[in-house]
Amino acid sequence: MSNIPGRASGLRRAAAPLLLAAIAFAGAGMAGAQDLSSPVGLWKTIDDESKQPRSLVRIVEQEGALVGRIEKILTDKTDARCDRCTDERKDQPVLGMTIVTGMKRDGELWDGGSILDPNNGKVYRSRMKLLEGGRKLEVRGYIGAPLFGRSQTWLREE
Repeated sequence: MSNIPGRASGLRRAAAPLLLAAIAFAGAGMAGAQDLSSPVGLWKTIDDESKQPRSLVRIVEQEGALVGRIEKILTDKTDARCDRCTDERKDQPVLGMTIVTGMKRDGELWDGGSILDPNNGKVYRSRMKLLEGGRKLEVRGYIGAPLFGRSQTWLREE
């Protein structure tokens, strides 16, 4: 009977590294999990007319506001330039271009920012809203009031 307590503490010592590894592994999985309550992440844009994937836009948070840039072009126009832009982006490559700026959370919306349409060079006021539990993002560009604009639905990639 005197061996049993010693054996139990030996098992505890042997199991401790396994338990720590399991906790670390679980924590790493949680750290990589998506936060579906925020637009931060990678989004696939869909062409309004062809309904085909157009680009991947990475949205990040900077100084309390959301900013999005084109991370990958999914069409054959990978070397496209914003020839219709009228600001500092004129004639700059669309790949890597910042197209979303200044979006701040307002309840269930992200609002108060702007979005550039590189196809026509126009900058629109913008608002965003997560749909389907954060798997889709409704992006609305407008002039004046949100009523006068158009929406696109972007699909979460990661």
